[in-house]
Amino acid sequence: MQQPTLVAVAHGSRDPRALHTALALLDRVRELRPRLDVRLGHIELNRPLLDDTLYEASGAAVLVPLLLGRGYHVKRDLPAAAARAAHLRTRVAAPLGPHPLLVEALYERLVEAGWTPTPGAAVVLAAAGSRDPDAAADTRRTAALLSERLGGAPVVPAYASAAAPTVPDAVRALAARGHHRIAVASYFAAPGRFATQCAAAAPALAAAPLGDHPALARLLLHRYDEALALPASPLRPELVSA
Repeated sequence: MQQPTLVAVAHGSRDPRALHTALALLDRVRELRPRLDVRLGHIELNRPLLDDTLYEASGAAVLVPLLLGRGYHVKRDLPAAAARAAHLRTRVAAPLGPHPLLVEALYERLVEAGWTPTPGAAVVLAAAGSRDPDAAADTRRTAALLSERLGGAPVVPAYASAAAPTVPDAVRALAARGHHRIAVASYFAAPGRFATQCAAAAPALAAAPLGDHPALARLLLHRYDEALALPASPLRPELVSA
C-alpha cells in the first residue's frame, strides 16, 4: 500500500533564502526515506501554496508543520486547509517543537557560531512570538531543554513580535544579572526578517537559523510517523505530546 504523502508546511517568507532552505531540508528527508512522496506547501508568500500542493496530491497525506510550536497556523490554518482538500484523507502532525532533536540542532548551531561553556555565559532563545499561550509554553519548554543541553547555562526565551520580552530587552536583563557573554540562538526554521532582526541584537555571537540541519530532517519524519501511529480520526496537533 502506498504511504501517505508527507506535505511539509512552511510559513513562507519574502526572503528568497527561506524557500531554498526548505527545499534543502526536504532533500535531506528524501535521502532518509527515498520511497516517500515528500512535497512542500506554504501558508503564504511563497509558491507552492499549501492549497495547491494538496490539490495536486491524491490518496492520503500528512501535513507536517515546519513550525516550532502550537499557534494559530498549527491550530487553525492547517486543519482548515486539510478540510478544504476533501479528495484527500488527511492528518495534521504536531509542530516540530518542543523536542530533543530540535534542541540538538539549536545546540549545534550555537557551537558552529562559536559558543563555548564559559563562566558568565548565557543564551537568548529568539523566537517569532505568538499571542497563543500554548506557543509561549512550547518556547519556554525548548529554552529549558536547551539550558540542560548547555550544562545549565541560563537560556531566556525572547520574541521578535507579539510577545515579551524582546530580544534586546532579554539581552539587557541578562547583562544586568552579570552575564557578559550572551549568545542569541535562532529559533527559526529558515532565514527571514525576524531571524535577521534578532541576530542583529546579539552582543556577542548569533547562531544561524535551524535550516536544513540533519536533526530537523529526522524530526520531520518522526512527526510524520507519530501522526500515522495515532487513531484514524484527524489529528488535533495541540493534543500531541512532544
